[in-house]
Amino acid sequence: MLGFRRRPTIETERMTLRLPAHADFRAWSELRESSIEHLRPWEPVWAHDHLTRKAFTNRVYWAGRSELQGTALSLLMFRREDQRLLGGLTLDNIRRGPVQAGTLGYWVGAPFARRGYMKEAVLAVVHFAFFQLDLSRIESACLPENTASRGVLEKTGFKYEGVAQSYLQINGRWRNHVLYANLRHDRRGRTDVG
Repeated sequence: MLGFRRRPTIETERMTLRLPAHADFRAWSELRESSIEHLRPWEPVWAHDHLTRKAFTNRVYWAGRSELQGTALSLLMFRREDQRLLGGLTLDNIRRGPVQAGTLGYWVGAPFARRGYMKEAVLAVVHFAFFQLDLSRIESACLPENTASRGVLEKTGFKYEGVAQSYLQINGRWRNHVLYANLRHDRRGRTDVG
C-alpha cells in the first residue's frame, strides 16, 4: 500500500510558502523576466534556457525529489490576498548527523522588494527548519554590498561570521561573500558586522 504524505506548506501573516508546481510556470517566468535588472547583480548568470518551461519543469522535479530525500526545501512565496507570486527561498545542502545544518538562499521580484515580505518569509522558514526539520544551524551568504539582503539576515536573527573569498560566481565573476548564521540555541551576543 502506498502512503501519501502531505507536502510542506508554511503560512505567514501575509503569505503561503510552498513547493513549486507545474502550474506556477507562467507566474514564475514572468516575474523573473520582469525582475532581471533587479536580480542580475546578485545571482549567477542565467543559463540560456533559464526561463523556459523545460527548465522550470526540471526545477519542479528537483524541488519535489529534494524535499522527499530531505536534502533541500525549495519554496515559492505567494501573497495570500491575491495568490501573486512574490519570490522564492531555498533551504539547500541540508546535512544531518552531527551537523544538522542547511544553507538558505532567496530572491524577491522587483515589484515586491523592500516591503517586508522576505523578512517575514525568512523568519517562517527558519522556524520551520528549527522546529519541524530539527536543524541546529542555518547558514546564508550574500555580497558585501547587498545591503538589502544583509538587512534581512540581521533582522531575522542571523549573525555575521566572516568573509568567504571567491565564494560564488555571481553575474559572471567570482565574488567574496559575507557569511551569516542563525543558531537554534544561540548563546552568542551581538556580533560586529564586517
